[in-house]
Amino acid sequence: MTTKGVLLIGGTGVFGQRLARHIAGMDGLDLTITSRNEAKARALADSITTAATTTIRGIGLDHRRDLAAALAKLSPWLVIDASGPFQGASYDVPRAALTAGAHVVDLADARDYILGFGPALDGLACKRGLVALAGASSTPALSCAAVAALTEGWRRIDTLDITITPGGRSEVGEAVIAAILSYAGRPIPIWREGELQETHGWVDGRRLAMPGLGSRRVAAVETVDAQWLGLRLAVRSRVAFQAGLESPIEQFGIGMLARLRRRGWLGELKPWIPALLAGRKLTRLPTSDRGGMLVEATGLDANGELRTARWSLLAEQGDGPHVPTLPAAAALRALLGGQIVPGARPAAGALTLTAIEAEMTPYAISTHSETTSHGEAVFETALGKAAFAALAAPLKTLHGKNGPPVWHGRSEIETGNGFIARLLRKIIGLPPAGRDIPLTFSIERIASPSGPAEIWTRNFGGVRFSSRLSTDAKGELWETFGPLSFRLGLAARDDGLELPVTTMRCLGLPSFLQPKSQAREYADTQGRFHFDVKLTLPFIGLLTHYKGWLLPADGADEPRLEAVRATSHSVG
Repeated sequence: MTTKGVLLIGGTGVFGQRLARHIAGMDGLDLTITSRNEAKARALADSITTAATTTIRGIGLDHRRDLAAALAKLSPWLVIDASGPFQGASYDVPRAALTAGAHVVDLADARDYILGFGPALDGLACKRGLVALAGASSTPALSCAAVAALTEGWRRIDTLDITITPGGRSEVGEAVIAAILSYAGRPIPIWREGELQETHGWVDGRRLAMPGLGSRRVAAVETVDAQWLGLRLAVRSRVAFQAGLESPIEQFGIGMLARLRRRGWLGELKPWIPALLAGRKLTRLPTSDRGGMLVEATGLDANGELRTARWSLLAEQGDGPHVPTLPAAAALRALLGGQIVPGARPAAGALTLTAIEAEMTPYAISTHSETTSHGEAVFETALGKAAFAALAAPLKTLHGKNGPPVWHGRSEIETGNGFIARLLRKIIGLPPAGRDIPLTFSIERIASPSGPAEIWTRNFGGVRFSSRLSTDAKGELWETFGPLSFRLGLAARDDGLELPVTTMRCLGLPSFLQPKSQAREYADTQGRFHFDVKLTLPFIGLLTHYKGWLLPADGADEPRLEAVRATSHSVG
């Protein structure tokens, strides 16, 4: 039996040693583990039990200096790079491996590195008939494989949310901390309102219920997924990637460093690495060995029905750090079977979820998938089917459960000038006064056991504020802005809808302080959705008065996702 030579760079690191132990169980390999510390590499190799037809050894290698000589001597069939961090890394390693006639797989998670990988190396890989995959790790290989499995056959994707929360006791190396700090507080891409925009890494956090783990705090992190999936899958509204640390102290600390850097009060964060690693000896003590991953998609399925699909992963008994290595193991197995066509590209789309999940078998790692169909829309529940069906087309489209999630238009805003009015607008996040303001309106439709709900986000020229709309047990419509909740007396009229405030709840304030609302929605002769909302306060006067029009951002067409995917693969 002919063995395949595999050179594993960074084989003694946090992820590298786990990958080494895993792939050593495969047959027919001649595995070489490298480290800058030769004794460490040899000790690891000696401690690993291999498959009967696989051999293993450890060597000393500084791949940033001596890789070409090592490749010439070893002539590997495959080079796996698990060294990291890949933020700011060049393509010297994969280029040298391809030049030497070896396939390449790496565990990169750095956005710029992954995006430039194909353009930089595809010509060389194709010329030599070799495969080069970047990002064979939790992101983008596993995350994108889960998205593909969840949305197979769908007509439209509205939102994608991907979250990773490792166990607090998981071993963390210098490379992982360096990767986090490289973008903390700096602009990172996010797919929002159907287009590529920016947010800041580790700054805006929120609490999220993770299956099997309870509530954990997460924040936006830099990955290629938002930039990659938004365009390639024509996601109509949002692609977000978030991560969270189980230790509240660690999460708070990284978030504080990010905020200080965003304000310009801190520059390079690399000097903080030793302190953070030392601090983990204490902060990890009250945490667990359980971590997880969640991928959630909402959109229209093959039958045109709105549904939410979820894939979750739960890692226990300290096996979470194996997860980032398993896509690389799956890539090795696929290469051994000749299942990957030559060329250089991100690992996203090259591996199936089934193939990656198959590598999880030896560990305390479980996955679960589920889908939830959405019932009636919030306004359909509040109005009743007959009244909702009689609405003008633009109103029915915006409020219907299958309506476009993003709308564009223009608006004008008038505001009151009193101190209390200004304070309330700040609490709620209402925008300042202005005319002919560009407006983007997004609806996120939520299916929950308590009934349908919607998150409305209005973006007035870059100033966003959101509210949550839902119905109570009586079918009455409520809208919540932060600490303020309003019951709306929803009524259909010949020319549209009226939404006066009938009840207010806010920290026990008496009813005589209840705001007055004049809110109306209607359609104009051009088929546009019009809104006119005026809020006034007793003894104070005008709070805000905003009005304008909206049209669907995506027009009337709804291309099937399979066609979009086929096109993206042909150019990507």
